[in-house]
Amino acid sequence: MTSELTLFALRFAFLAVLWLFVFAVVFALRSDLFGQRARKMPTDQQPGRASSAAAAPPAPRPVSTPAPAQQRAPVAPSSDGAATRLVITKGAKAGLEMPLGDGPLTIGRSQESNLVIRDDYTSTHHARLMLWNGRWVVQDLDSTNGTFLADERVTVPTPVPTGATVTIGQTSFELRR
Repeated sequence: MTSELTLFALRFAFLAVLWLFVFAVVFALRSDLFGQRARKMPTDQQPGRASSAAAAPPAPRPVSTPAPAQQRAPVAPSSDGAATRLVITKGAKAGLEMPLGDGPLTIGRSQESNLVIRDDYTSTHHARLMLWNGRWVVQDLDSTNGTFLADERVTVPTPVPTGATVTIGQTSFELRR
């Protein structure tokens, strides 16, 4: 009798440990695929308000810290034809315009990004725009779903012509003078 009871307890313990392992694997896969839960955006950053209000008030919000220095910097690049602003043409923030400075502009879901895109197809640190030898260059930061310039996937840092469409997730934007 005691050996049957011991065998039953061992089987039950083995099944419990096995199920705990399965749940741990599923949890790890889920967090790998979907990342952390995104926090809800404040009402002054929500897309509905940005499109109904004038484009100027929301523009400084995405470039929180470096905005004052970057807003004065486009004077030099504009003299040689480089773009001075980023305009979102498609996506949740369509119509939003951001001034471009001379420093890099990071794009992704992270709050640390200069341009925050809340999108299931956008990585936390998705892409970077940087001014290199007087031309804007887009660099994909090993994102899962890729960065596209004129419907071509960007694999190396690629110059972005003024007016060309850059697509990240479900959001598209152009660089304009």
